[in-house]
Amino acid sequence: MPVKIEIYTRRGCFYCARARMLLENKNVEYTHIPIDGDIALERLMIERANGGTSVPQIFINNTHIGGSDELYQLENEGRLDSLLEDNQK
Repeated sequence: MPVKIEIYTRRGCFYCARARMLLENKNVEYTHIPIDGDIALERLMIERANGGTSVPQIFINNTHIGGSDELYQLENEGRLDSLLEDNQK
């Protein structure tokens, strides 16, 4: 089964762009969910992220990874590829 990656973002967010760039450099598909002006989506993101209100909020297979810093930490620790390996384009 393919890996499901979701990233909640806001327009103009440097950290959102940074996280998306890493995923794109890994050549993986992900669902981009912009929450600009959408209160319902923002509330859903906050609920899913256990109260996290900053963006990006990243989920892999419905597991909350955190934000850009946490995504890059997984990469630096060599753990990101194994989370993504079933999702290569």
